[in-house]
Amino acid sequence: MPLHLMILPGFILVFIYQYIPMYGVLMAFQNYIPAKGIWGSEWVGLDNFKYIFSLPDTIQVIWNTIFIAMLKIVAGLVVPIVTSIMLNEIGRAYFKRMLQTLIYIPHFLSWVILGGILIDLLSPSQGLVNQFLTGIGLQPIFFLGDNTWFPYTLMISDTWKEFGFSTIVYLAALAGINPSLYEAAVIDGAGHWRRTWHITLPGLRPIIVLLVTLSLGQVLNAGFEQVFVLYSPQVYDSGDILDTLVYRMGLVDLNYSIATAIGLFKSVVSLLLIGASYWLAYRWANYRIF
Repeated sequence: MPLHLMILPGFILVFIYQYIPMYGVLMAFQNYIPAKGIWGSEWVGLDNFKYIFSLPDTIQVIWNTIFIAMLKIVAGLVVPIVTSIMLNEIGRAYFKRMLQTLIYIPHFLSWVILGGILIDLLSPSQGLVNQFLTGIGLQPIFFLGDNTWFPYTLMISDTWKEFGFSTIVYLAALAGINPSLYEAAVIDGAGHWRRTWHITLPGLRPIIVLLVTLSLGQVLNAGFEQVFVLYSPQVYDSGDILDTLVYRMGLVDLNYSIATAIGLFKSVVSLLLIGASYWLAYRWANYRIF
C-alpha cells in the first residue's frame, strides 16, 4: 500500500492530462464546430482522414518526419557511445567530471534559448560559423533557410543538446564491465583499439540493442519544439513535420477536426511502432516492462 500511495500523485496527473483529453479524439470523425460542441457537431466518419491523404503535402510531411527522426536516432546512438568510451579512457577524475558537466549543460536548456543561440551562430551574414567558412574561402551557407541543409542542422543541434545526457546510460554500462578482462587483455598485449573492440563494445552490446529497439517507437517524433523554433516557410519542403502540421491546422487555421485526425493517425502508428519495439527488445535484449 505505501508503494501504491507513492505513485498515486503521478497516476492522477497522467490520468488528468493524458487520458481525459482522449475524449477529444472524437473530433477526428466530425466536422467540429466549437459553438456546437462535440456532441452537437456533424459526424463525417473517415472523411477527415481521406482529406488528409488527398493533400499534396501529406506524403512529404510524413517523409520529413521519418527522415529527421531517423537522423536523430542514429546520431543519438552513435555519438553518446563514442563519447562514453572516450570519457571512460580518461584517467584523471577531476578532468573527466569537468568534461561531463560541460556536455550535460545543453540538455537543461530549453529550445527557445538554444534556438536564439543557433539563429545567431548560423546567421548567413553575421554568424560565427559562416564567418569562419568565408574566412577559409568557402561560400556562406543558409543553414536555417536551405532545404538541403535544414534536416542535418536539426540533427546536429539536437545531438549537441542531448548526447551528453545520453552518455549516462553507457557510462553506467561501462562501469559494469569486469576490470579483470582489461587486465588480462593488457597482459596479452592488446592495445586500446583491441580492448575497445573485443571487450568494451561487446560489454555495451546488450544496452545498445535495447536502446536501438526502443528508439523505433520514436520514428514519428521528430521534435516539435526544436523544429517550431528553428523552421520557417522557406524550409517547409524539408522541415515540416506532422507535429508542426497539426499546430498550423489546429491553432493557426482553426481546423480542429483535420488537426485531430492527423494527431490520431500519428498516435496509432506510434502505438504500433512502440509495440513492435518492445517485442523486439524482449526478443533480442530480454527486456520486458512487466
